[in-house]
Amino acid sequence: DQLEKMIVSTGVAVDKINYIVVNHMEPDHAGALKIIRKKNPSAEILCTQKTVPLLKEFCGIETGVRVVSDGYSVDLGQGRVLRFFEAPNVHWPETMVTYDEKDKILFSCDAFGSYGKVDDSAVFDDQLSEEQHRFYEKETLRYYANIVAAFSVFVERAIAKISGLDIDIIAPSHGILWREDPSVIINRYRKYAEYAKGPAEPEITVVWGSMYGMTAQVVESVIRGIRSEKVPVHIHRVPETEIGMILADAWKSSGLVLGMPTYEYRMFPPMAHLLDDLSRKKVHNKKVFRFGSFGWSGGAQKELDILTEKCNWDFMDPVEWQGAPTEEDLEKAFQRGAELARMVK
Repeated sequence: DQLEKMIVSTGVAVDKINYIVVNHMEPDHAGALKIIRKKNPSAEILCTQKTVPLLKEFCGIETGVRVVSDGYSVDLGQGRVLRFFEAPNVHWPETMVTYDEKDKILFSCDAFGSYGKVDDSAVFDDQLSEEQHRFYEKETLRYYANIVAAFSVFVERAIAKISGLDIDIIAPSHGILWREDPSVIINRYRKYAEYAKGPAEPEITVVWGSMYGMTAQVVESVIRGIRSEKVPVHIHRVPETEIGMILADAWKSSGLVLGMPTYEYRMFPPMAHLLDDLSRKKVHNKKVFRFGSFGWSGGAQKELDILTEKCNWDFMDPVEWQGAPTEEDLEKAFQRGAELARMVK
């Protein structure tokens, strides 16, 4: 009902729509499609070939569908032409983007998007304050790390595909719209995609978890070691910090520090959950230091090696100790933190 009211507010009744362009079938984009199509069964759907089976399975739609491919165009009259470009795996296989040749608008779907609620008074980049720009830059990184990071190679291909277009406005499906300087968000995405190959920024993300406080006692020594080399450090504790927040810092950092105790011959479960997500999101090519305590036996390192075997992480020698850490353990942790900082610099 809300979407229909918004459509009607533009002066077009739902039953008068001629075309429905489906850039992406994920329900946060196309959740109302079944209802809209029921209200207007004659509207023709324009989509990629890979969208066709999804239309059937998600919405029961099998007719009135026209498949479009790279460069295909539809003339809407009065000089307005829509041209379509496939952008597979940014971030579903059926995704495409739509380019309005008249107003030079790229409707980019999930590409070039960000998190963050958009206020009605500040929809475009040229309406934002400096503080809002900083907010959306941070939220763009977090969005990228959580939504499209695993598909960075496809992001680079999509950027190359649109490079020849004359774009005045980029209108993503999430976040603000870019009309003052669309190249800002394009370059931002290009940079984030390059982080996948490493090195990323000369920064370190420290993630730690502790059961009885033994591992916690060493965290400060590691951080002091890093800061002794004047390297920026981001600090998170699991499970207190949401993984989505950790992903953003881990994605942009060249170095990672993992502080975890051994738990029943394996690693601290919240850390195992995090590492599974880092692997799924392809947080690769990092320099990594791990430290942690154990009770009657070690084992966390063995599981860590297994979980990250495809991440191409360059591991330093870990610092492990039984029970409470000694002064020697604290000094080793300080030195390892400083050494990692020098490596990422």
